[in-house]
Amino acid sequence: MMDALLLARIQFAANISFHILFPTITIALGWVLLWFKWQQHRSVARGQSDAVWRELHMFWTKVFALCFALGVVSGITMSFQFGTNWTGFMESVGAVAGPLLAYEVLTAFFLEATFLGIMLFGQSRVPNWVHTLATALVAIGTSLSAFWILVLNSWMHTPAGVRTEDGVVVVENWMAVIFNPSMPYRLSHMLLASVLTVAFVIAGLSAYRQLKGDRSDSARLGLRTGAWLAAIAIPIQILLGDLHGLNTLEHQPAKIAAMEGVWETEQGAPLLLFAIPDEDTRENHFEIGIPKGASLILTHELDGKIVGLNDFEDHPPVAPLFYGFRIMVGTGMLMLAASWWMVWQLRQHRELNRPTLWLAVGMTFSGWVATLAGWYVTEIGRQPWLVEGLLRTSDAAGAATAGQIGTSLTLYLTLYAGLLSAFIWTLFYLARKAAGLVSDAKPAFTHTTTEAHS
Repeated sequence: MMDALLLARIQFAANISFHILFPTITIALGWVLLWFKWQQHRSVARGQSDAVWRELHMFWTKVFALCFALGVVSGITMSFQFGTNWTGFMESVGAVAGPLLAYEVLTAFFLEATFLGIMLFGQSRVPNWVHTLATALVAIGTSLSAFWILVLNSWMHTPAGVRTEDGVVVVENWMAVIFNPSMPYRLSHMLLASVLTVAFVIAGLSAYRQLKGDRSDSARLGLRTGAWLAAIAIPIQILLGDLHGLNTLEHQPAKIAAMEGVWETEQGAPLLLFAIPDEDTRENHFEIGIPKGASLILTHELDGKIVGLNDFEDHPPVAPLFYGFRIMVGTGMLMLAASWWMVWQLRQHRELNRPTLWLAVGMTFSGWVATLAGWYVTEIGRQPWLVEGLLRTSDAAGAATAGQIGTSLTLYLTLYAGLLSAFIWTLFYLARKAAGLVSDAKPAFTHTTTEAHS
């Protein structure tokens, strides 16, 4: 039977996994909506019709609103756990976490919530410049929200600017807290992950519309926007991932050793493409690797030194990091190949053939897969610490029993499964509706019933 600590960790992982799906879309989609507004202005300035860009903006605003609503609800639910399952977290590091979470609400959430209504319903009710300003402020708000949340998360991995008194963290330098060593890498990596997630969602739903017979300019432009955005963003993400890895090697070498499956300190460590890590025997089975590849990537030297797991007193569980990292990288490589293939076809033929359209549909949520895999690698890789070097996960657990947490976890999982299924169904419903396959007319029996009562 699972103990309360493990169940609390699973519950928080489930909550944050569900929650992160929606900000991963809204962070970048806000800026894409601003791009659509800018294209509207350019079309009008040139004396051309802005109908296509207006339609794109209206369609993707609906998607943004849906993601925003689910993100808010799941975020509130997730925050409850600080008071139920993780009371020691705020008791120990509340001086850092409390203000940062408050800054996120004051500078980001209020900004988004205030101007979202204008962006949603003000297209024909306010001057165009006001609607554009509202779209810009919503986009800024989503990015500010990501900034403050990633500041806190990065600080938990590479804490700086604090001292401890009787186990309680006291802030000495807020600038050091905010701009902690891993923050720039973690923030930029997450922002690019959002861009890629949105790019494939746009390309996938636009391809789905075309497969359903939609030959409109908005479906075509949506597909081109998503394909080009992904093709440009993925090489940048690979570069940022390399820089992030170098930063992690410097500040969290045990995490890197687990990701690469390195047990003994090596010079010229191989890059393992496949292996089965065995924590009992502290070795890997069925290794398939590239000689000296890990050292080359991580140290940029063929004989670079990688400290092995056996040299650390504490290290994270190996298998989740080893496999999660390869899922993230493998998905990223697939995204690179798919986006470049789509762009090549668009440049050659200006349209995608049916197999490629189906490929785009199949890749619609590939950004979620890569993001979740990377998130698990990041968060599990911090164990057994909740705040690296300052607060162990076991010391932050609350007093809730295993039975209480297990019951709420079951309810959460059931609810999230239903909401996620409904969300995905709704996205494709909106795409079918945009393609003209769903009628807005009321069912015939409504009129018949009304006439009968008359």
